[in-house]
Amino acid sequence: MPSRREADGEGPSEKGSDGEVPRDERSPAALARAYYDALDSGDYDRLRSLLDPRFVQRRPDRTFEGRDRFVAFMRDERPNTDTSHVVERVYPVGPGVAVRGRLLNADGEELFAFVDAFDVDDGRLTALETYAADS
Repeated sequence: MPSRREADGEGPSEKGSDGEVPRDERSPAALARAYYDALDSGDYDRLRSLLDPRFVQRRPDRTFEGRDRFVAFMRDERPNTDTSHVVERVYPVGPGVAVRGRLLNADGEELFAFVDAFDVDDGRLTALETYAADS
């Protein structure tokens, strides 16, 4: 079964041999899709490679400062890691990228809808503002 990226005609997602994000995946839209793919597959090394060391995520319930803190939370502290992101729309125009979607649990039930606004600089995600609505 093709991944979301392959279904969109973007080809398979692969990390370069040096751990860097390949040049063709440095567009804001491709970085955002790779972010969700890494989270959903539990590929925290891949997630780390997408984020700038000074990455910050702001969301309604907390703020994470720094790539290492964010990745540690996602890997070790998240209450539910068996989730998947359904990306409904990507808005790639601007200095970053915005994504509208839904977070589903392992049974496919919607946990909440979200809008993520990413800042991108030099081929890495530098900031993420998450807006969520309970389902």
